[in-house]
Amino acid sequence: MKAKSIKGKSTEEIRTVLEQSMSDGFKPTLAIAFISKSQDRKAISTLLDEKGIAIFGCTTNGEFIDEVTENGSAAILLMDINKDYFHIYFHEFIQPNHREVAKEIAQKAKQKFDVPCFLIGLSHYETDGEEILHGIEDVAGMQVNAYGGGAGDDYDFTDNYVFTNGKDARKAVLCLALDETKVEIKGVATCGWKAVGTVRTVTKSIGNHVFTVDDVPVLDLTIKYGGLENITPDNKDTLIELAANFPLQLQREKGDPVMRPGLMVDWTDRSFYTSGTVPQGSKVRFSLPPDFDVMEKVIKAVENLKATQMSEADAVVVFSCAGRILALGPLMNEEIEGVKNVWNAPMAGMFSNSELGRATGGNLEMHNATTCVVAFKGK
Repeated sequence: MKAKSIKGKSTEEIRTVLEQSMSDGFKPTLAIAFISKSQDRKAISTLLDEKGIAIFGCTTNGEFIDEVTENGSAAILLMDINKDYFHIYFHEFIQPNHREVAKEIAQKAKQKFDVPCFLIGLSHYETDGEEILHGIEDVAGMQVNAYGGGAGDDYDFTDNYVFTNGKDARKAVLCLALDETKVEIKGVATCGWKAVGTVRTVTKSIGNHVFTVDDVPVLDLTIKYGGLENITPDNKDTLIELAANFPLQLQREKGDPVMRPGLMVDWTDRSFYTSGTVPQGSKVRFSLPPDFDVMEKVIKAVENLKATQMSEADAVVVFSCAGRILALGPLMNEEIEGVKNVWNAPMAGMFSNSELGRATGGNLEMHNATTCVVAFKGK
């Protein structure tokens, strides 16, 4: 399998680099397209569609194809996978039947491929990625390879989108299913944030809507112990502050804890929505913002993936939480460079609103403040 990555700040620039990438006879069939809302993603999609290229697309909070991060651009990974080896499914949610829809998608993929694996994109903060993962597991089994992320919106915290050829929606799931007997994918989700303080109990929650922790509104508890200031409906940076500072860590009996920062506040009762389920009665701790060693942990986790599961890769896709670049700033480039150097394969990545993957020693889950790295290798 051959792959190339391209990027650009306009539709015309993407047109130019796309033509250049194909000038040597390269004929991509699949594009992993990470595109800012400020770009004309429909025009870029049309360019790809006219070339007969299937599109797996998400809007972003930032994009990259190497260690240089961009904002307001398009980053695209092009691959020449045999069209018989993959299929893209798209479903717009009218009601929150996330698990049922995922089961239907997995059943269709299972009929098409004996051993399917999945790359998933989500749009809208209420879309429950864990339920989608559970639906896929219901059909494909607990050890299925499934990874992905939540679309971004340039930190507007309003509308984000997933898209494919001729389809685009703000509340949807996009699923690239591959025949794992022909195309292998392996991934790892790594956080590195350190827990702080005592273990606390979630005393009221429904799905990914957390109301109270230790019988105190979760927003109030976060503000008090995080020392956060000016957390009000009128502060446009409120959600960024919650996501990047003092997020919740959901404790697990098996595997590493998973991050659950607040992504959308209900000011009527000072509750908030997280990207994944937080069961009532579960145990949580708060987290300190990351320091320098979290980058090393991510790179070492990817190096371990190479050493133990995927010695070579043809292409790499990265979903890195938007909160990580807010916390790490320019140091984020070092992490991305370290990841790219592991396989030195063509890469495309985005800063996402959530990450889907298997944490070290754990199950498939929806994460935040995490980097999820996915490697592709043709057989």
